[in-house]
Amino acid sequence: MNSVQFIQNLELPINLVYIVAALLFVFGLKMLSSATTARKGNMISALGMALAVVVTLFDKDILINAHTGELIFSGYKWIALGAIIGGLIGLIAAKTVKMTAMPEMVGLFNGSGGLASLLLAWAEFQRSLYNTEVFQAAPLGGFEASVIAIAVLIGGVTFSGSVIAWGKLSETMPSQAIVFPGQNIVNAILLIAAVVGGVMFAMNPVAGAYGIFIAIVIISLILGILAVISIGGGDMPVVISLLNSYSGLAACAAGFVILNNVLIVAGALVGASGLILTNIMCKAMNRSLANVLFSGFGATTAGAGKQVEGEVKPISPEDTYLLLEAASSVAFVPGYGLAVAQAQHVVRELGDLLEKNGAEVYYAIHPVAGRMPGHMNVLLAEANVPYEQLVEMDDINPKIENIDVCMVIGANDVVNPAAREDETSPLWGMPIIDVDKARTTIVLKRSMRTGFAGVQNPLFFKPNTRMLFGDAKESISALVAEFKD
Repeated sequence: MNSVQFIQNLELPINLVYIVAALLFVFGLKMLSSATTARKGNMISALGMALAVVVTLFDKDILINAHTGELIFSGYKWIALGAIIGGLIGLIAAKTVKMTAMPEMVGLFNGSGGLASLLLAWAEFQRSLYNTEVFQAAPLGGFEASVIAIAVLIGGVTFSGSVIAWGKLSETMPSQAIVFPGQNIVNAILLIAAVVGGVMFAMNPVAGAYGIFIAIVIISLILGILAVISIGGGDMPVVISLLNSYSGLAACAAGFVILNNVLIVAGALVGASGLILTNIMCKAMNRSLANVLFSGFGATTAGAGKQVEGEVKPISPEDTYLLLEAASSVAFVPGYGLAVAQAQHVVRELGDLLEKNGAEVYYAIHPVAGRMPGHMNVLLAEANVPYEQLVEMDDINPKIENIDVCMVIGANDVVNPAAREDETSPLWGMPIIDVDKARTTIVLKRSMRTGFAGVQNPLFFKPNTRMLFGDAKESISALVAEFKD
């Protein structure tokens, strides 16, 4: 048996390894559902991907020239170069990107996946044109052309939409929703144009259809921009999970383009899990996905809803210590401000001191706290907060009236009582953590600014609320020092 026959006979073993890789993906995803097994699940999924990548390098379509039947190795230098460059970028990002920038990084990851799928589909179309013209091969079939168009459309929307999401999350552009009259109609027209163009391309995917193909690329990029600029900062966790789903669907379509089983399976898993997560996020906000995508939430000004009047009651770290020292139960409610201040480690230290003082300690987590799904869980896990102390919103609210002190650290919109009390508020109907019902609520903030959604918070004026102004890390460090003294 010569080397060419050996490579051709590897197709069955490669597909068997693909099945093993797919099973590792499934088990890894399952383990990600628990904080105690998430790290191991991530490693198992990474192992599955490593297996898939390695065995793909032995695929006959890479090693054997389809027209001459000879072995070729020239493509490996470009694969190696891409792996080195990508690995270096990933290593640098992992070492340098701060936890506060993690949502932006996830957004860029989603966009990178969408762009990769778009470029793969484009390369496959270009290859088919070359084979048709040079080797007189048959042009693309209708199915292949259809999945190329789908991969380009979803990939383009994911890429440009993720770039806009990154801009909003990093605040390099306004976080509010940017809307204009007839925006939804324009989006609908663009989507219809892309679908019609895809049908026309699939019917005749030859050199003359290149203009249609480029038009689909351009429309998809514009559609991604217009779809995300109309979504405000308060909905960013939903946008991140939805774009994650889009990137998976684009990868799945790309798998059909090149007939790669493991890419189809991995893309389908990411797409499905992203849609499930998006649905969870929408339920947590008591809103439909259509409402998130088309309502322009966040386009309102900071004065949206009823104007709040009352007296703000500041408190000092020394007086806060006296309240905590006498408390038998304390609940920490983290938000994006916790990430900004990098206060998760001192929060855990304070929690440990409160426990030694005889208090029962909780960490109440709202599903959309922060700027991406699971943002607060990741921060607290980094600080080794015991997983059993993390309490979901539905579990903490029934007992919150009996909690002596609620400490709100950087959270704003997810504890805003306007969601219950003000029907004119954009947050109306959104489930929140009812911190205003605790015996005493202490809000740690730098100033009286509104949250990411730009909505005023009447919590700050409640009779049982005290405002501890300043950097959250410094304020909590002062409390830790009081306990130690």
